[in-house]
Amino acid sequence: MSWTGFKKSLNRAGTTVLQKTGQIERTIDREFADEESKYRAFEKECQALQKDAKQYQDAMRSMTTTQARLAETIETFYSAADRSSDGAMASHAFKSAVEELDGGIQRELEGPYRTTIMEPLGKMNAYFPVVNEHITKRNKKLLDFDAARSKLRKVIEKPSEDPTKLPKAQQEHDDAKEVFELMNDQLISELPQLLDLRIPYFDPSFEAMIRMQCKFAEEGYEKMSAVQRYFPDNVRDDYAAGQLDAQVEAVLQEMRELSICGAN
Repeated sequence: MSWTGFKKSLNRAGTTVLQKTGQIERTIDREFADEESKYRAFEKECQALQKDAKQYQDAMRSMTTTQARLAETIETFYSAADRSSDGAMASHAFKSAVEELDGGIQRELEGPYRTTIMEPLGKMNAYFPVVNEHITKRNKKLLDFDAARSKLRKVIEKPSEDPTKLPKAQQEHDDAKEVFELMNDQLISELPQLLDLRIPYFDPSFEAMIRMQCKFAEEGYEKMSAVQRYFPDNVRDDYAAGQLDAQVEAVLQEMRELSICGAN
């Protein structure tokens, strides 16, 4: 930081302290405060959206990977019992189906998801530090303006014998006001425009997410439906009739009757 910048920082810190003690009037700009509040809410929502979108991507990848491991274990159970049984054939088909789903996620969905969702979110969030820097500069110029106005008022209320003091204070006031109002007006004008652009900007990403979810669901349904053909018709009928729970409970009861599974 240069010496000039250091002095400005000290002066602004002093102005802030004097405003808190009521010795310097603080400018209240309701219009800017309203627009900044809307912008801050948008910033928070975008950052949360980026985080949630990443978690969704990780969850999808984790789900298919875990499903593939489950299928591998299930196939091991059935194959160890009877490789030629309907259950063994179904478990093998299930393993093949989920492996294809897992590979499809990495091959067909991760690239488009990154391009159409994660990258647009990243680009939008990259604008916030730039906008925040402009807001910080605007706030600093407001402190300079408040300090110059207070100084001018004191010179007017207590005239000095030095004839150059009033014109100098007036010029400092006018210059500070001009710089502040330029930055303030720009933000008041452009912050709403930034928020208005969020819908057309995110529309393609939202549509892409829906399409990818539909594709994943359709492929999952198609592959799981193919696995069903390895089950006997009566199994599908019992499932539809809600009778499988009773069958599972019957098997559990047989297990409880084994001495190694006994409660005592």
